[in-house]
Amino acid sequence: MKKKVVLAFSGGLDTSYCVKYLKHDLDLEIHSVIVNTGGFDEVELQEIEKKAHTLGVTKHLAVDVTSEYYEKCIKYLLFGNVLKNDSYPLSVSSERTFQAIAIAEYAHKIKADYIAHGSTGAGNDQVRFDAVFAFIAPEVAVLTPIRDNRLSREAEIEYLKKHGVDVSWEKAKYSINVGLWGTSVGGSETLTSDLALPESAWPTQLTKNDDLKISIDFSNGQVVGIDGVKMKPVVAIKHLNKLAGAYAIGRDTHVGDTIIGIKGRVGFEAPAALILIKAHQLLEKHIQTKWQIYWKKQLSEWYGMLLHEGQYFEPVMRDVEAFLDSSQKNITGKVFVHLHPYRFELIGIESKYDLMKSKSGVYGEMNNNWTDEDVKGFTKIYSNQVKIWNQVNKE
Repeated sequence: MKKKVVLAFSGGLDTSYCVKYLKHDLDLEIHSVIVNTGGFDEVELQEIEKKAHTLGVTKHLAVDVTSEYYEKCIKYLLFGNVLKNDSYPLSVSSERTFQAIAIAEYAHKIKADYIAHGSTGAGNDQVRFDAVFAFIAPEVAVLTPIRDNRLSREAEIEYLKKHGVDVSWEKAKYSINVGLWGTSVGGSETLTSDLALPESAWPTQLTKNDDLKISIDFSNGQVVGIDGVKMKPVVAIKHLNKLAGAYAIGRDTHVGDTIIGIKGRVGFEAPAALILIKAHQLLEKHIQTKWQIYWKKQLSEWYGMLLHEGQYFEPVMRDVEAFLDSSQKNITGKVFVHLHPYRFELIGIESKYDLMKSKSGVYGEMNNNWTDEDVKGFTKIYSNQVKIWNQVNKE
């Protein structure tokens, strides 16, 4: 009997190459698996399954982990307002762990001899996948045809053509990964430091030009409704992706440090993620104290960095999640957002926990809980150490 390999399959150029290579060069029985993290609908999944069988897999499986991905990851990215390098909401890097878990568990189930994925040797995904496989399925060998053979996308296309699969360069020019928390677009221009992705490279095109005002409801930090209509968080995120995506909102190019030490550049579109993070952050500014905001920012940045670098199973991640859960107990209210083509603006919030509604005073206008003499005395003591330092150093 042929040995079994479980292949993480998306239907793109890299995984299409993997099917042909694993089948013809290594003579393996291929069980392809697509792990849906909220980026595919039923029609798209059926098309991917059809393509997998056409390429020659023995069996294909679609696994949906969207709910688990939200509950165990996205929720905390939102609680922490996590933006890598102040721009990237970890759209793809956050979902890789949950895709790898599902792949490893399926490999166990069918007693596979190998696990395979289509990562290159120059990116973050190879580390994220391999780290999870080593943790969950250490007895299963890992095959990485693109990395092992040091292939360019052009070389993959040529190999596929030799095996009867015609792939146009225009379709394969960009590597696109779609998930609930956003879509990444890499290739061609993103391999340079100076070129921007052309309009045609973005998966979601501008179709709305009229401005739109919406409201977003949060309860204990989670999004629970849009425009007064109650929704489960995953449904609300999908709805907002569609709504704001029509305005081409959420596009940007992320430049950052990879796990392997080189600089990387990738385009992304994440309309729901960016709007929700900024709306949630605004709500927190009104509700939390300055020290709550400060310390949560420090821990959230560490959480995002460790997640980005494939360290989801590091125990400190559960500790930070416990802190983030605690920080959200009164982050409840409504945020008003104005959508425009290519951008959005935050208008304001409503919340019974809004600290601006305090009767102590109105900023820049009126104070009710202290006198002018109180302020004079406070200011004198507050500046005392700086005065002492200057006196000593001047002498």
